Formats: sequence, structure tokens, C-alpha cells
Amino acid sequence: MLSVIAWVGSVCMALAPFMIDYSIGKLLAIIGLALLTVQASHAKLYNLMLLNTIGIIGYFYALYF
Repeated sequence: MLSVIAWVGSVCMALAPFMIDYSIGKLLAIIGLALLTVQASHAKLYNLMLLNTIGIIGYFYALYF
């Protein structure tokens, strides 16, 4: 199951840059980072968890402000 979560997150992150000027692109980036954070958490990669969390906050900021 973790592998599926990671692949879906990767696909979201791969598609997001092409639509980043629109809300859907930012949402895809947020979803992708959240799913990849699950994988990083399982692997105890705390540096990636921090970077993903900062990225999620940044995309939320870009989405709403």
C-alpha cells in the first residue's frame, strides 16, 4: 500500500509544474507532497518530512494569498 501512495504522490508532483499557474496545479503539489511525506515518515527521513511540510505550507500560501 505504501508503494501505491508513493507512486500516486510522485505522479501528482510530476504533473503539478505543468499546471502550477492554476489552482489545480497547486492542489496537485500539496497532495503529492502530503503523499510523499507518508513515505518519508515510514522511512524515517526527517529532513524530507521537513522539506515536504515547508513545501505544503508554501503552496497553501500561494493558493490562498
